[in-house]
Amino acid sequence: MRGSGRKKPPLVADKRYAEPASKPKPKANSRKPKTKSKRPVRRGALSWLATLVRGTLRWIVRLFWGIGWRVGLISGLLVGAAAVYIAAILPPATDLVDGRARGSVTMLDRNEEVFAWRGDQFGGVITADLVAPHLKNAVIATEDKRFYSHFGISPRGVAGAVRINLSEGRGPLSGNGGSTITQQTAKLLCLGKPFDPEIWKDEAAYEADCRRTTLWRKVQEAIYAMGMEIAYTKDEILTLYLNRAYLGAGTRGFEAAAQRYFGISAASVNPSQAAILAGLLKAPSTYAPTANLQRSWDRANVVIGLMEDQGYLTPLEATLARAAPAELSAAAEQRAGGYFADWLMDITPNYFARTTTEDVIYRTTLDPRIQSAAEEALAYVFDEKVKEGSEAQAAIVMMSADGAVRAMVGGRNTNVAGAFNRATQASRQTGSLFKPFIYATALELGHSPFELVDDSPLCMTIPGSGEWCPKNYDGEFKGEIPFVQALRESRNIPAIKVSEMVGRDNVRSVASGFGVASDLADGPALALGVSESTLVDMVGAYAGILNGGSAVAPYGLVELRLQGDEIPLMGMGGGIGERVVQETAARQLTWMMTQVVEQGTGMRARIPGWQIAGKSGTTQASRDAWFIGFTGDYVTGVWMGYDNNTPLSGVTGGGLPAEIWHETMVRVLDGLTPVPLPMDEPVETGPILFGPQPGEATGGNFLIDLLNSILGGGN
Repeated sequence: MRGSGRKKPPLVADKRYAEPASKPKPKANSRKPKTKSKRPVRRGALSWLATLVRGTLRWIVRLFWGIGWRVGLISGLLVGAAAVYIAAILPPATDLVDGRARGSVTMLDRNEEVFAWRGDQFGGVITADLVAPHLKNAVIATEDKRFYSHFGISPRGVAGAVRINLSEGRGPLSGNGGSTITQQTAKLLCLGKPFDPEIWKDEAAYEADCRRTTLWRKVQEAIYAMGMEIAYTKDEILTLYLNRAYLGAGTRGFEAAAQRYFGISAASVNPSQAAILAGLLKAPSTYAPTANLQRSWDRANVVIGLMEDQGYLTPLEATLARAAPAELSAAAEQRAGGYFADWLMDITPNYFARTTTEDVIYRTTLDPRIQSAAEEALAYVFDEKVKEGSEAQAAIVMMSADGAVRAMVGGRNTNVAGAFNRATQASRQTGSLFKPFIYATALELGHSPFELVDDSPLCMTIPGSGEWCPKNYDGEFKGEIPFVQALRESRNIPAIKVSEMVGRDNVRSVASGFGVASDLADGPALALGVSESTLVDMVGAYAGILNGGSAVAPYGLVELRLQGDEIPLMGMGGGIGERVVQETAARQLTWMMTQVVEQGTGMRARIPGWQIAGKSGTTQASRDAWFIGFTGDYVTGVWMGYDNNTPLSGVTGGGLPAEIWHETMVRVLDGLTPVPLPMDEPVETGPILFGPQPGEATGGNFLIDLLNSILGGGN
């Protein structure tokens, strides 16, 4: 039933949610925070400016990209074309293995063992597949670990090198180069330019030009390297590198270096030796083991570490290699042959020596045992008997009776090459060393070692110089004494008187005949050794006395031949020449000189059981001190002095030089059977006063007058 007619309210949904709470009214005294009014932003102008900048940048980028990829494409095409062109004109790799402009000299001692090298040594071709694997790995690990994967250049390597150079304060191209082995080979080939003497003064200038480091040069090397990568296999490139790299001490290529430093082929080196050889590539002269073995070992340890890091050596192999560093061969220990080798290079024609374009073999007279004895003796005397810090120098030459030089020491520092050689290059006054030639002249004229000469005061008038009154070294005069005593005691007045009586021209003739090669003095001071000579010439002159009176030309070369040839191009460069005095005179003089050692000024040279003849020499103010003596087999000479002619303090020829001689010969003669000297001890007759004295008439001695008139004496 419907209701009473009242309208019902419309149906509405239930209010399911409460009304939001009304916000609290602010307190009457509260104030609203003041806010600054903002001006309206003109967004339209900024948006327009940003759009303009972005558009400009996009345009610039598109412009540079458009130009850049076109330039890059063209450059790449040009570089590629250049690389292809280079590849097309490159000769076969085998033609480039040995690119030396000059040859080498290999010197063999008397036992035919190598003791020295000169020039650019090339040991022969060694290929990448024949070289010892350790050496191949060491080179790749050190120089270019991505060698077998890149195309000739390594952008990563270049970037790393530039970063290192800049971080160390150098220019981007100074120091580390980041060059691949292929780029380094391109540099070694001088980008294909051969040596031309019309362009470069010498090979050193040529190589300096080839090693220039500029940006354009680097670009050229990169293009040439890519051309090589097209033309050659990787192993061919590595073969070129292994054969052309300079590795110090005159060696070109790893085969020559292995032979020089270790006496073996590059195909046989062990890890320690390989590390030293590979380490030389960074700085050949600095790390050469002949220059500083410890520094070379330190560098080798770095190389061993690289080989270990790259897996070429196990940790155990690396440890063993570090624990047993490579040792030099006996020949390498001798450095470059020292003064003897330098002397041979000086006296051999240049086209077979310093400027040779061939590989030459010298067979020489050097005896390594005697050479070592001389060097040891010199060092011993200066260490034990010369005050520390002394700058005095000394030289030693030892030869056989025919002039074959067995040892040569040109100064106290024996580990040198190219140094001033005091044995061959220093011309010094000989002093009393000259006196045997005066008595040789007298004996040749028939006089006896027992003839008397008056050792009394002497004054002579020298034209243009006035009166000259020489003295004896001890300031004393002994009256009439025999020749043998005068020589034994090295007395000046008797030597002058005998020289004057037999004739200065005759004395000069005998001395020069024996090889005293200098301008001999004209005046009476000739007898006192005021003329100059070298040690090697004086030892050669004394060798003439030992061999019985014949001239000797000192020599060190036995024969010279080209490598690979059997027929010599040159033979012996010296030896025994013409007779100067009769054998009887030489044998008597030898006996007189034994008395110098037995009882005279050379007593410090005595060696028990051996017959020794010799003579000391000391020049004016003791600027030079000499001793030359000989046994039945060898003649040995010693000089001592200062390079600047400063007088020696308390040194005479019979002192330190005789002691150096003694120390040398004790070492040389050790274990040998004594050899008698070729001498005749004369029979002593009654005393005979030798000839008239200077200023006296000669008419009373017909024999003297006759001999002087025949031989031109009597000056």
